[in-house]
Parts: sequence; C-alpha cells; structure tokens
Amino acid sequence: MPKSIENKNIPRTITRLGAETRFKGTMRFTESVRISGRFEGEIVATGFLYIDEGADVRADIQADSVIIAGSVRGNVYAKGMLEMLPSGRIYGNVKAGKLRIADGVVFEGKCEMIKNSAAIDVFSAPVDQLKESTQRV
Repeated sequence: MPKSIENKNIPRTITRLGAETRFKGTMRFTESVRISGRFEGEIVATGFLYIDEGADVRADIQADSVIIAGSVRGNVYAKGMLEMLPSGRIYGNVKAGKLRIADGVVFEGKCEMIKNSAAIDVFSAPVDQLKESTQRV
C-alpha cells in the first residue's frame, strides 16, 4: 500500500481500475470506485471516488465523496467530503461540502465551500436552481 495512505482509514471500494488501466470516456457509478491507472473524460457519481497515488486523472469530477492521492487535472465537485492526501496534486477548481488538505499537496486553482450541501442535489436539480442555491451561501 502506498506510504501516504498506509495509516489512513480509506473506505473499501467495490470497483477498481488497476495501475495498467487506461480508460477514456464518461464514468458513472453509485457505489465506489478506485482509480490507480489513467482516466480521461468525465466522472459523474453519487458514490465515493478514490484516486490512488500514481494515478493520472484528466477529468471534471462530480461525486459524493472524493479522496485524491494521485494527480487530477480538472475541476472537482464533492457534495460531501473532499480529502487531498500528501501525494495529491490538483490542477483545477474545487467545490466541496467539507475539505481536508494534507501537508505536501499541490493545488493550483480556486476553492469554494458549499454551505448546507445536503440541500443541493446536483444530479437532479435544474441548473437555475443550482445557481440560486449556491448564490445564497
């Protein structure tokens, strides 16, 4: 297990894309996914996403909870918790209900916190309602 997470309590993931996996497209899931390889495209999920140390993700991400130990180039929206581990690198904007950033993280972008994230459903609400909800925060 990578040294940056050996003492962390990472939730168990149901689906895994291994270190040699290369995937391009749109990924949708409701449970949990661990990416250890390379992914390019878009991730839209109602579950948990773990981006492993050494993984390269070039995508905009929407998920309930996200833990990043690898590299992400794209915007990240985590309705619940976004955690960046020491080996994590994010080149893009982030929006999260809760945020934890470890020492050593590389982050280039803007950060916006969501107040009352439970009241916002990004997967079923119309865009105008989402804009209105976030402007009230």
